[in-house]
Amino acid sequence: MGPLHGYLEASVDRHGERTALVDPATGRTLTYAELGDLVHRLRDRLAAMGVQPGDRVGLYLRKSIDSIVAIYGTLEAGAAYVPVDPGAPAARDAFILDNCAVAAVVVDERFVDALERELEGLGGQLPPLVTIPSDGEELPTRAALDALDDESGAPAAIGPHPSEAGDLAYILYTSGSTGKPKGVMLTHENAVSFVDWCSEVFEPSHEDRFSSHAPLHFDLSILDVHVSLKHGATLVLIGEDAGKEPLGLAQLIAEQGITSWYSAPSILALLSQYGKLERYDFSALTRVLFAGEVFPVKHLRELKKQIPGPRYYNLYGPTETNVCTWYEIPETVPEERDRPYPIGKVCSHLEGIVIDESGRLVAPDAEGELCIWGPGVTQGYWNLPERNAKAFHEAHGKAWYKTGDLVVLDDHGDYVFLGRRDRMIKKRGYRIELGEIEAALYQHPQVKECGVVATTDDNGNVLVKAFLGTHGGDRPSMIKLKAFCAERLPLYMVPDRFSIHEHLPLTSTAKVDYQALKKLG
Repeated sequence: MGPLHGYLEASVDRHGERTALVDPATGRTLTYAELGDLVHRLRDRLAAMGVQPGDRVGLYLRKSIDSIVAIYGTLEAGAAYVPVDPGAPAARDAFILDNCAVAAVVVDERFVDALERELEGLGGQLPPLVTIPSDGEELPTRAALDALDDESGAPAAIGPHPSEAGDLAYILYTSGSTGKPKGVMLTHENAVSFVDWCSEVFEPSHEDRFSSHAPLHFDLSILDVHVSLKHGATLVLIGEDAGKEPLGLAQLIAEQGITSWYSAPSILALLSQYGKLERYDFSALTRVLFAGEVFPVKHLRELKKQIPGPRYYNLYGPTETNVCTWYEIPETVPEERDRPYPIGKVCSHLEGIVIDESGRLVAPDAEGELCIWGPGVTQGYWNLPERNAKAFHEAHGKAWYKTGDLVVLDDHGDYVFLGRRDRMIKKRGYRIELGEIEAALYQHPQVKECGVVATTDDNGNVLVKAFLGTHGGDRPSMIKLKAFCAERLPLYMVPDRFSIHEHLPLTSTAKVDYQALKKLG
C-alpha cells in the first residue's frame, strides 16, 4: 500500500495535460502537470523551512486551488495536514494549530494578524508561514512561491517522501464535549483503504467531474479530493458561500457537468425545494452521494423525481472511520414510505459488531451500539490518551471503535440508525457536541446555568435550542446571544433558538434535566 500522495504522482504522469482543478468562482483551472509542479515547489519550500517527516502543517485557507496544492505539498513533505475552518473564530483555529504543534502554516494573508494575536494569547508564537496573497491576477500559491524564491533562492528538490502506512496523513478536528475541539488522527493506511473502497464501489474514471462541496476540514472532503485526483478526474471546487445557495448551486452543477456529487442531505433537500431544478440539464450526473445526517424521505423522494438519472447512495460513518456503511437507494421511493432508509452494510474493508451497554454482543434482532474495526479506523485522538482509552472496545483480539450510534439490523441485513448514545448530534453534516456549546455559553457573564438540546422540525431539520438561567438584571437579547456565540463557535454550532428562565429544571442529582428541557419546547 503506497502513500496517499502517490495517487496524485501517478495521475500527473498519466494525465498531465488533463484538467485537474476548476475554481468556478475565479475562473482558474489547473492541469495535472501544473498541479504537480506547484505541489513539488511547495513540498521543497516546506522542507527548506524546517518541516520534517512526521510534523504537522496547518492549512488556514479558504477553499481554492491553493488549498489543494497545500494538502499535497504537505503530504509530499512527509507531514500531516491540519486544515482549520477559515469561517470559525480565530481563537478556535489558533487553539487547533497550537494544540497539535504545527511546524508551519500555509495561510491566507488576511488571517495572519488574527492568528498571531490569538497564538500570543495562548502563550505561543507564529510558526514559519507560507503566506498566500488574498488577491492578484496570478495564481496566489505560485505568486507566493515566486516571491520566496526571489527572496532566498529556490530550495533544493527533495522528492516525495515515501510515507509508511502508519504515518499520519491528516488530523481533522471535531467538536469536543469539554468545550475544546479534539483532533482525529488519520494515517495513510486509513485514507488509502477508504479511497480504494470508493474506487471499487463507484468505479470512477478520468472522464468524471467530481464536486468538492465539503469544507476541507470536514471528512466528506477526503472522498471529494483524493478519489477524484487518484483517477485523473476533474475536481470542481465549490466555496462556502456558493455551496449554501440552492439556485446558484443547481446552475453550477449543470453548467460544470458534474458527474459525481457528494454532500450532506440538508444541501440536497434545499436543492429539491428551492433550486428550480426543472430549469437545468443534469444528464451528466451519474451518482449522488450523501452522508453526515438523516435524509428526510419526503425530500429524498422529491429530489429523485426531479433528478431521476443518477444512482443515489446513503453513506454513513463518523470522522474516526470516514464511511463505514453504505446503502444504495432504490430507483423509486414509494409514496407511502415515511421512515428514513437504512445506513446499510459495513464497507468491505471494515468489520462491524453491535454491543450493549455492558460491552456484550447483542442478538441479531436487538438494538445496540455499532463498533467498527479495520484499516480505515483512526489511531485515536491527538494528545488525548484518556479519551482514546474510552473510544475503543476490546473484543476478539481487536480494538473496535465505538461510534456512539445505536443501530438494529432489519430483515434484509442492513443496519438502521436509531439515534445517539451520547449528546453528540449531526447538523448539516457537521458533528456537534452539545457540551461544547454549553461551555461557550457559560462564558457569558449573565449566564449562571444552561442546557442545550437538539430537536427536529417538521421538515426533518435539526434545531439546536439553548435554555439559559441568568443572573438578575437585563436579560440578553437573542441577537446579542447569537453574536456572543459567533465569537466563540463556528456558525454551524450557534444555537437556532434561545430560551431564558429564572431556573432550569434539575434531576434528583442536581444536574440539568435535558428531558424536561425538551418538553419546554
